[in-house]
Amino acid sequence: MNTKDDAEAASPIALHLDQQMCFALYSANLALNKVYRKLLGQLNLTYPQYLVMLVLWQQDELMVSDIGEKLFLDSATLTPLLKRLEVSGLLVRRRAQIDERQVIISLTDAGRALQEKALGIPEAIACAAECSVEDMTAIKEQMQSLRRNLQHRA
Repeated sequence: MNTKDDAEAASPIALHLDQQMCFALYSANLALNKVYRKLLGQLNLTYPQYLVMLVLWQQDELMVSDIGEKLFLDSATLTPLLKRLEVSGLLVRRRAQIDERQVIISLTDAGRALQEKALGIPEAIACAAECSVEDMTAIKEQMQSLRRNLQHRA
């Protein structure tokens, strides 16, 4: 049973770039990353490094696997990131005493101090997005819901 909406969804217009949710997300992410690049340059962090720092500022002394789970990254992607942050003096990596296969990540004093410098970033992003707090919250919740739904099918 085809409805008019089904027919439109199956039309070639459905394949136009401006009709794609994936492209809207992708291009918005590119724009967002440009804004973050400017802001994070002042902290000498890349966006992925910033995400790691956010996790550690929320809870210090985590295993690599815990950080990876929160960021949806595997250890092969995360390990080089962590090594660069360690070289920068923001964190230390050490083997767990109970199981040496596990690596625990801890902030250094410099890593903790960087949090103070980063406090203005969320507000700067909100200003750049020109969204109200309510709109930003709604968008974030919609993205989290979308991620959950897609993860079930991935």
